[in-house]
Amino acid sequence: MKKLLVFLKDYKKETVLAPLFKLLEAFFELMVPLVMAAIIDRGISGADTPFIWKMGGVLLGLGIVGLISAVTAQFFAAKAAVGFATKLRQALFDHIQGFSFTNIDKTGTEVLITRMTSDINQVQSGVNMVLRLFLRSPIIVFGAMIMAFTIDVKSALIFVVAIPVLAVIVFGILLVSLPLYKKVQTGLEKVLGITRENLTGVRVIRAFHQEAEEEERFEEANKALAALQMHVGKISACMNPVTYIVVNAATIALIYTGAVQVNIGNLTQGEVIAIINYMSQILVELIKLANLIITVTKALASADRVATVLEEESSPESDLMVTDGQGTTGAEMPYMCFKQVSLTYEGAGDKSLENIDFIVNRGDTIGVIGGTGSGKSSLINLIPRFYPVTEGGIYLEGKNIAEIPEQELRKRIGMVPQKAVLFKGTIRSNLQWGKEDATEEEMWEALERAQAAEVVRGKEGQLDAVVEQNGKNFSGGQRQRLTIARALVRRPDILILDDSASALDYATDAKLRQSIRGLGREMTTFIVSQRASSIRHADRIVVMEDGEMAAVGTHDELLAGCEVYQEIYYSQYPDQRP
Repeated sequence: MKKLLVFLKDYKKETVLAPLFKLLEAFFELMVPLVMAAIIDRGISGADTPFIWKMGGVLLGLGIVGLISAVTAQFFAAKAAVGFATKLRQALFDHIQGFSFTNIDKTGTEVLITRMTSDINQVQSGVNMVLRLFLRSPIIVFGAMIMAFTIDVKSALIFVVAIPVLAVIVFGILLVSLPLYKKVQTGLEKVLGITRENLTGVRVIRAFHQEAEEEERFEEANKALAALQMHVGKISACMNPVTYIVVNAATIALIYTGAVQVNIGNLTQGEVIAIINYMSQILVELIKLANLIITVTKALASADRVATVLEEESSPESDLMVTDGQGTTGAEMPYMCFKQVSLTYEGAGDKSLENIDFIVNRGDTIGVIGGTGSGKSSLINLIPRFYPVTEGGIYLEGKNIAEIPEQELRKRIGMVPQKAVLFKGTIRSNLQWGKEDATEEEMWEALERAQAAEVVRGKEGQLDAVVEQNGKNFSGGQRQRLTIARALVRRPDILILDDSASALDYATDAKLRQSIRGLGREMTTFIVSQRASSIRHADRIVVMEDGEMAAVGTHDELLAGCEVYQEIYYSQYPDQRP
């Protein structure tokens, strides 16, 4: 929690004023029993009606000033807590944006979502409650005890016994429940993970009629979370009844002691009432303190989890192990060169890619083909440094891409991932992701080349047509064409199409490839595809098998001498099998 307090630095005034106004409210509240004692002992006993009205006015004034103080304190506490949560949420979001793919894979999407939402909300509630009650409740408790001592020492000794007992109960429950609340948040993450998985894979679940199994899996996780919440809830719920028992026992002792003291003339009836009121105040404040402890316990557990994400260092995507040891220059190497490249994902036992070695000339079209899980996407994800090369090196114009600033490298690359992703907004705003200052002419040219112009012209508003979240108001093929246009609008030096035409029919796919070839030698293109037809006209085709490069060459060369490529090609064109 200490590491997160830096986000309160812009709310120093509010964090000071909120407790101060609460202390002012507490001071006025501690005066009420004394005024009541005066009304009983002097006004009622002496039948002094004007004095009763006078003290009644004082009570009303104390109530009004206390109310104003409480509202003011709540305003400052809320302002500080909301501002703190806003800055923390923004800082966490910015930090996550700097995560590498390795970090995101390791942490998990559902974990990050829980940290951004539930955990930060818990921390916000904790900050609000602390600013309001952290000073007020102890001041009322100890202030009431001190005020009782000013009335009668013997009766006040009961406070001295009761308060430590209550403190042991409250903080004992705190120590037991704190680790359990951490487990509750972890259980919540599991439920969120299953929910997210089901929502994103709902079509697959229904296609395979797995609704009952998924309901059972969710029910199991949900029941585990509920059981854990019930367990920690029962422990926390013990706080109120146990504190009531102690306080009521102390109240009984006070009444008995007070009655004896009144009987022998050491105390007045009003003073006994004042002492009992102070005990009642302690009871009310301890109930508030118990709720504060529960809220703060949850907040501390959540704060630790948020701090863990903030402390997570982004994996160095440029941390390449260049094993060739050669000093290279642009004159010595082609446009792009993969030299003995290997990749091992973090936490994986074996290499996902091993000894990838081939060259790429400027303007070449490179096809990448292979079976499922052969490493095609892993290979092209190394070019924009989504994952770090663990052995070897990738060179661009003679320079190791590890030495090229990440922003500069990715500005030169147009990436179209396997899953077509559009963002809520308009077609124009989505295309501007590729080039912020793109003109309408450039956008339409990119749409024409991506075979998406017809789609846009058919929409109301055309470029300003609404795109819903995840582009759900477009079909799969339309989304793919728009994402390709988004990459083309920046006219990148390197275009990477990662199986991004899978939803297109063969005719549209052919037109797309012909349109991209029309850009000439100014753009180097990598096409990852399961279709042999999509890459057969590439300048070079890299054939992947089990994370290794089975062969590299032209379509004719591979068809003549590569068994893996032959198997893929003839499985799609059996009528051409010799």
